[in-house]
Amino acid sequence: MKKTIADHAARFSEAAADYDDEQNSEEYEACAGLVIRRAGPAGSDTVLDLGTGTGAIALALADEAGQVVGRDVSEGMLEQARGKAADRGTENVEFGYGEFRDPGYDGDAQIVTSNFALHHLADEEKREAIETWAGLDGGTTPSRSDSVGPRRIVLGDVMFFGEPDPEEPFYSPEVDDPATVGTLVDYFTDAGYAVTQVDRVHDQVGVITAERVVSGGRES
Repeated sequence: MKKTIADHAARFSEAAADYDDEQNSEEYEACAGLVIRRAGPAGSDTVLDLGTGTGAIALALADEAGQVVGRDVSEGMLEQARGKAADRGTENVEFGYGEFRDPGYDGDAQIVTSNFALHHLADEEKREAIETWAGLDGGTTPSRSDSVGPRRIVLGDVMFFGEPDPEEPFYSPEVDDPATVGTLVDYFTDAGYAVTQVDRVHDQVGVITAERVVSGGRES
């Protein structure tokens, strides 16, 4: 991580009021739309949205999910998210402080989402984050009485399909540290997930959908 968590929190809190208006590129909107579509929650699912920002993904998923939990390190962004939820009368969303490697949430989550945020971490920190997500309580299933990890993780982010190009508008090398798609896929595989979909939005923007591995007809 090129900046501390506190540095990132302060930077995004300062930008929170105008953040939604500034995220207007076709690629950003396409990425967010794919994360929402790939998440595909059922009415009984709890979704944990990490790096939730102003709550765009969390609020979009609230209509389909049973419960959505948004976590972010920026109180300014969380204030915006809470305000939007109140304005819309959305009652099944809860926003609070949480980090990628320490979400600050001890409930179950069937689906984990994150959009345009993980690239702030260095690669080894990304690995630790994905391992943390895989280790969350995914709740019990009809075939198991013990809990397993979330059944689906959807990551939309700045990621490299080819050579990095800092001239593109999606990241700033002085504060961001995106990974290659292959690196991220390896992290999910190592954590016990099968990558079932990779959407290439741009040479430097994509969405990875990972499903919990099922072995011998049983979820693992």
